Amino acid sequence: MSKIENKKKKKILKRTIFFIICDILVLICFFITYGPWDYLRTLYVTTAMKTMNHSYLARIFYSEETIAEIMNSNYFVSINDDVDLDDIVIDTSEKTEYVDEYEEELLTRDEGNDLYKVIDIEVGGSSGYLVAIYDPTKVELIHTEQFNVGTYGERIITMCDRYDDVVCINGGGFVDNGYGSDIPLGYVIKDNEIIWTPIGEDENTYRDNIIGITNDGKLKLMSNATGTEALEAGIKDGMVFGPFLIVNGKELEIVGDPWGKSPRVAIAQRKDGVMMFLVIDGRNYIDGASLKDMITVLKRYGAYNAANLDGGQSSSLVIDGVLTNNPPAEAKRTNGRYVVTGWGLKR
Repeated sequence: MSKIENKKKKKILKRTIFFIICDILVLICFFITYGPWDYLRTLYVTTAMKTMNHSYLARIFYSEETIAEIMNSNYFVSINDDVDLDDIVIDTSEKTEYVDEYEEELLTRDEGNDLYKVIDIEVGGSSGYLVAIYDPTKVELIHTEQFNVGTYGERIITMCDRYDDVVCINGGGFVDNGYGSDIPLGYVIKDNEIIWTPIGEDENTYRDNIIGITNDGKLKLMSNATGTEALEAGIKDGMVFGPFLIVNGKELEIVGDPWGKSPRVAIAQRKDGVMMFLVIDGRNYIDGASLKDMITVLKRYGAYNAANLDGGQSSSLVIDGVLTNNPPAEAKRTNGRYVVTGWGLKR
């Protein structure tokens, strides 16, 4: 056999293998999409439909009627109650007796660190971090230097350094152009002042779900509130996102799996005042945590009030100037995505 014939055979073999692999992938996609596994079909549609930028992924394979049927059978019922601050009595001192092993793990300080503790956790094969904060009065809102000036916002690692905070997570949503923007979605409140109201809205009439921290370090969740009402309720720092996962010990009612699994971030507080940052890693639209998973972890560690924050590519946990979590690949390569707000722990 000549060298030319041998090369031709090798090329044919490579092409054949390539097309076989393509056929196998197509068959796998076909069975996931149209096969008997409702869970996979639901997971695909709900994760794709979470944002307008990715909803086309669901429409490639399904009709609008099928998508509507799936979405209508996977939903949550928002909690409309506001947090009762009288239920939170701040006493974060170490104890001699604990309710269970999780409380003991949470409240037992690391040697030489009375400010915070990082607990490694796992959710369905995805890694995560629960940060216990022992002085909730040191939690503050962090944000970009300016809003709506035509930039991409700011990475949490940069924001955290500028505020000189020791632990930071990302916060609320923003106008999403695929990379990030400096236009917040909803109110931003800092140091007892409303510093951002959505364009064209009025702080006395525009209503939204506000996640806030009071002057005495209590997590205040307000449903359908105006910015003025938030200030009157004692919110010092605040922003908008959701849903609220736990309010006054009551869990969000979830039917099915409305948002699928994804990298997620949450802020929470126990009745004794201990604040918690929860960050779960994952790959966009493939794995991570569901809303139910977040509630399960937070309740395990005694959360009495909790709210979901922006997740996906935005998920960021910065500790001592280092991006500690493992966000989806694109964000990891750039040391975090551009966002507009977050929460930080003062040194």
